[in-house]
Amino acid sequence: MEERVKVLFLCVGNSCRSQMAEGWARHLLGERAEPYSAGVDPGALDLRAVAVMGESGVDISGHRAKSLSEVMHVPFDLVVTVCDRAQESCPLFPGRARAVHRGFDDPPRLAAGETSGTAALAHYRRVRDEIRAFVARLDLTPEAGNNPESAAPTEPAP
Repeated sequence: MEERVKVLFLCVGNSCRSQMAEGWARHLLGERAEPYSAGVDPGALDLRAVAVMGESGVDISGHRAKSLSEVMHVPFDLVVTVCDRAQESCPLFPGRARAVHRGFDDPPRLAAGETSGTAALAHYRRVRDEIRAFVARLDLTPEAGNNPESAAPTEPAP
């Protein structure tokens, strides 16, 4: 059996987008990947993210927000920053890790102005679906390099 590719999804708070990405990677990439998520400044797991992932059949309720320092010992093959602020503060990883950035909108920030729960959840659902499409197309081969287009082609997932 081939060694699984160790993938880190990094965001600032590790409360929403990186948690969704880790959940999708576990669900979609199966035995090909060993996904992790962490935050530069971790907060608490976002309950709306848990809810919308559950709607799609992916349970992330057992996840917790983790600090980057908790996973720095892992020899990552791929580090994916999923928010612009994390990309700006992403440390260098020793070894062979290649870095890819694919920023997604911040559902909690977008939902903050909404007056109804339904409207707030619509932002989470949209970003959840965008992250799913990205993870489904994620190129785990070492030849992909550090180019986000080669790591995740821009054409829509089937």
